Amino acid sequence: QVQVVESGGGLVQAGGSLRLSCAASGSIFSIKTMGWYRQAPGEQRDWVATITHNGNIADSVKGRFTISRDNAKNTVYLQMNSLKPEDTAVYYCAVVLITNSDDREVTFWGQGTQVTVSS
Repeated sequence: QVQVVESGGGLVQAGGSLRLSCAASGSIFSIKTMGWYRQAPGEQRDWVATITHNGNIADSVKGRFTISRDNAKNTVYLQMNSLKPEDTAVYYCAVVLITNSDDREVTFWGQGTQVTVSS
């Protein structure tokens, strides 16, 4: 069993900051990539950022969001600065990993954390 749990969402005024965390736990052999996605009401789920085990980063929100990772804690973070109302969404964490019982890469998703930015 693998659990992926996000935290850190909430309500913030435009221009403010939030830091999201996502921890993976359970029967994990190794983690490949960790990433963040977001889904606004009535919209599709969009990719935000991904970080590999070696720290290689790809992101779509340049200059305002920063993804980082603590491999020892199996945790990924998303620091969000200068937030805008259009950043309002449910933010999901996705972890690509290999479990102790299977040598295939499997993606596990968290339950999501709500981020609301007021104008």
